[in-house]
Amino acid sequence: MLMMASTFTAWQYTTIDGTLDNSLVLNRKVPVPDKSTLAPGQLLVEVITAAINPVDYKLPESGWIGGLIIRGRPATPGLDFCGRVVAKHQSNDAFHEGQLVFGGFAKVVRFGTLSQYIVVSVNECAPLPDGVDPDQAAAVGCAATTALESVPSEIVKPGSRVFINGGSGGVGTYTIQFAKALSAKVTATCSTGNIELCKSLGADEVIDYTKTDVIAALKEEGQVYDLAVDNVGNLDLSRQSHAFMKKGAAFMQVGVTSVNARGMMTVFGKMIWPGSTFRFIQMKNESASFVQIGKLMAEGKVRAVIDEAFEFEDVPKAYQKQKSGHARGKIVVHVGSKVSV
Repeated sequence: MLMMASTFTAWQYTTIDGTLDNSLVLNRKVPVPDKSTLAPGQLLVEVITAAINPVDYKLPESGWIGGLIIRGRPATPGLDFCGRVVAKHQSNDAFHEGQLVFGGFAKVVRFGTLSQYIVVSVNECAPLPDGVDPDQAAAVGCAATTALESVPSEIVKPGSRVFINGGSGGVGTYTIQFAKALSAKVTATCSTGNIELCKSLGADEVIDYTKTDVIAALKEEGQVYDLAVDNVGNLDLSRQSHAFMKKGAAFMQVGVTSVNARGMMTVFGKMIWPGSTFRFIQMKNESASFVQIGKLMAEGKVRAVIDEAFEFEDVPKAYQKQKSGHARGKIVVHVGSKVSV
């Protein structure tokens, strides 16, 4: 086991005082887990970079729903990371101490990645490919695996028409790239300032939602789309999708405006409606997905779009930026010392 201090620093909250960013406290005396406590398949990882996601604050701020999912307090937010293995279970031969890894928790957990050390399953990470920067790798996690699930290769073929609502956010920037990797023709929405970004990622057509009625523009094209991906949570879009999608085409719902019982029931109702092609897409943080995405990054076919990198002491500011809704791509946090790749 690599040498380390007996305690470490983590951002924690016990109760939510209005918003997560107002409720976070930096605890500098969290005990480092002992190697002997690691279960088979677990790694102790020193975090280099973490990435934040809307679910980090939406769940804690959702009241009783968040309390049911995130059990126990204090809790630390964060799902995505890149870091260095500092200890492993003796039965683990797949990873070694000192190895750089990246990934993300498969579900929201009590002890997240905005922490100098995390315990993670080998099934939730992959080795960092040579030449891939830790910031880029940390920004994969939830956003990239969700995007990968939203454009399945069994649906998207060369020449398929794909509509992406919300092309400039964390998930959307990956969705455009994955769809183009499958040789689809992509139409994406974004604001005026992000048009060139979406085009640079491969979007063939971009609709500026600040100047154009998106649904009206889609209706003018007719029933031409093979797949629609909504990263925003526009219920009108799914209700009127029959006007611009081919018969039987799949509608992938990624974004939700808020986490509440009514919103979840609406999504569930659409999924179980007879003959529905509506799907609610969630992240699939597992080794196979990370290996696949890491390979595409190493080959230069996919990149993370990083809006801003914050220092560890500025995590509340990072969440304020995330909640503004104006981030282009991902927001990352430098937790530990960067390494050369």
